[in-house]
Amino acid sequence: MHNQALLAEARAIEDWVIALRRRIHQQPELMYEEIETSRLIRDTLDELGVSYRAPIAETGVLATIGTGDGPCVALRADMDALPIYEEVELDFRSQVDGKMHACGHDCHTAMLLGAARLLKQREDSLPGPVKLLFQPAEEGGAGGERMRSEGALEDPAVQRIFGLHVMPWIPTGEIASRAGTLLAATSALKIIMHGKGGHAAAPHMSVDPVVAAAKAVVEVQSLIARELDPLDSGVVSITTMHGGEVFNVIPQQVELTGTIRALTVEGLRLIQARVKEMVEHVALANRCRAEVDFPGHDYPPTVNDAHCWDLARDIGADLLGESAVSESPPLMAGEDFAYYLEQVPGCFVGLGMQNEAIDAIYNVHHPRFKADEAALSIGVALHVAFALASQAELASG
Repeated sequence: MHNQALLAEARAIEDWVIALRRRIHQQPELMYEEIETSRLIRDTLDELGVSYRAPIAETGVLATIGTGDGPCVALRADMDALPIYEEVELDFRSQVDGKMHACGHDCHTAMLLGAARLLKQREDSLPGPVKLLFQPAEEGGAGGERMRSEGALEDPAVQRIFGLHVMPWIPTGEIASRAGTLLAATSALKIIMHGKGGHAAAPHMSVDPVVAAAKAVVEVQSLIARELDPLDSGVVSITTMHGGEVFNVIPQQVELTGTIRALTVEGLRLIQARVKEMVEHVALANRCRAEVDFPGHDYPPTVNDAHCWDLARDIGADLLGESAVSESPPLMAGEDFAYYLEQVPGCFVGLGMQNEAIDAIYNVHHPRFKADEAALSIGVALHVAFALASQAELASG
């Protein structure tokens, strides 16, 4: 019943949370550019009387509610958008062409602000501090690693951490996660295939990087089919190919980009090494030269603590009903929440947002992604319940 009361409180401030989410949604900002989003967070925390440290990790905000010597628990929300043109017709659609909150980070931020409001009302009864991590640059910028390296989990030391992420393939009113590896280790991939340009009518006088690049795309797929243990999971996806400008000219080079995924860091390193070897040998066989790089950050897998998932699952069942909580299979998406879980036990939980009645059926990173705002109050209540239950459990020994 305690959790049901929390849900009722969250629903009582639902309009306030939705209004915050819509303001963030209208002004999407890419990684490490979250200036206005950070300002809105700070202004809201000021209104609530919540203390915070800012900036951290360039544009992040680290808020703290409660003092005391008791256990410290952290809750995290990411706040960056994606370079995607929004195709959803909404009164509050993105006002920035080519940028969109297509991964629900606007929802994450608004839900954590809602949790801040409810936790602030309980501040005097908290046995220890609750940290709220408003994190930049989840989408490829490893903002979680920056927050961690700049002390977000220290002084006082965080003993548990929880995070929520919208899952539009799960119906609103449900949650899902699992113990152990939930999300994959990920890496970006960049290949430049160098050849010798020339007239397309005389290919024998050129060295064609287009053909070599095409062969490389096909060949790397065999790594997953023939070199990875069939009981393991891995992905090599080539997602872009750029080369040439004119129909009758063989270009000097072709550039390809993509992603590599595996459920372990060791698996990721193995695939990276074999992709590099294979592409370089395909290039050599076709008289080309290949540059293979893995730019940016290699995200570790997101590995949930089993006890923290048990706790989250019990809270979800109490809040939403037993049938509303499910075990998720491992997913090949990546998340920099993983950096926190490398240091402290915690759990990353998927929050259902699928609602066919309002066309909320598209996956994240899709230009027609749409969030069901009815789920926001559930997320607020879950955040608060995760913190309170963890502190009570840790304080009792």
